[in-house]
Amino acid sequence: MRQHQEELRVATNGRGIYEISDEVGSVVERSGLAMGLCTVYCMHTSASLVIQENADPTAAADLLAWLERLAPDGDQRYSHTAEGPDDMPSHLRSAITQTSETIPVADGNLMLGSYQGIYLLEHRDVAHTRILVVHVLGE
Repeated sequence: MRQHQEELRVATNGRGIYEISDEVGSVVERSGLAMGLCTVYCMHTSASLVIQENADPTAAADLLAWLERLAPDGDQRYSHTAEGPDDMPSHLRSAITQTSETIPVADGNLMLGSYQGIYLLEHRDVAHTRILVVHVLGE
């Protein structure tokens, strides 16, 4: 069993959904591993990861709108507002999504479905550089 690990830095322009499938796939390729598992881990509490449809951009827009309804900015019931009205909502949105995703690897490629993509969800309004750890384990 061999392992390969890299950090990815993803620059965001603020709240949104950013496809990172190609970047993660490149790490798998550099690993030289043909079969195994790839885990992507987001090192933040106000950003997260999802595997979502990548064929129709309205799916991403609907996901962001749904998260906004679930955890709206500026809700007066939030006490954690040190960094602004998007502070607590960003943590809530991260809590109901994922901080990591694991994808099988076969023939040196991510085994994503036909309409699946790996996405970083930026939950803050302002731009950030997010750090992701990509770990590939296999043979």
